[in-house]
Amino acid sequence: MSTKKTQGARASHSRSSSPSRTGPGKRITARDLKSFRRRLEEELTVLTGRHAGLEAANASGSEAIGAGDLGEEGGDAGLFATERERDLSLVGNLADLITKIQGALARIDEGSYGRCEVCGEPIEAERLDALPYTTLCLADARRRARAR
Repeated sequence: MSTKKTQGARASHSRSSSPSRTGPGKRITARDLKSFRRRLEEELTVLTGRHAGLEAANASGSEAIGAGDLGEEGGDAGLFATERERDLSLVGNLADLITKIQGALARIDEGSYGRCEVCGEPIEAERLDALPYTTLCLADARRRARAR
């Protein structure tokens, strides 16, 4: 059991140590990029699997409805519609996150990762640590949120 705790502590330490290495206004190091790439790739793998699973479940659920498997209860149709709406929302959210992560990986490849797409300044290390796929510094993210 102690090895699991140690491994978990190491994993959380590596994530939390990222901000101290980059610091405000400093460039991201090659080591930081490698760490961000690994995190993004791991998250992409997990999200892609979830996305595929939900799409498959939605497809099989649609086929069941087409075959008339709801039974005679009208409530079954309402429940199915609610669950389907929720699942479609989850599929959309997962697809959005997958796209953002793929974009972040592309920015790492092209050398623009960690720079705000609006002002061009470095994105705060703490923000990148929390949202490694973000494209905006905190100030521009706040401005965009206020504009909505």
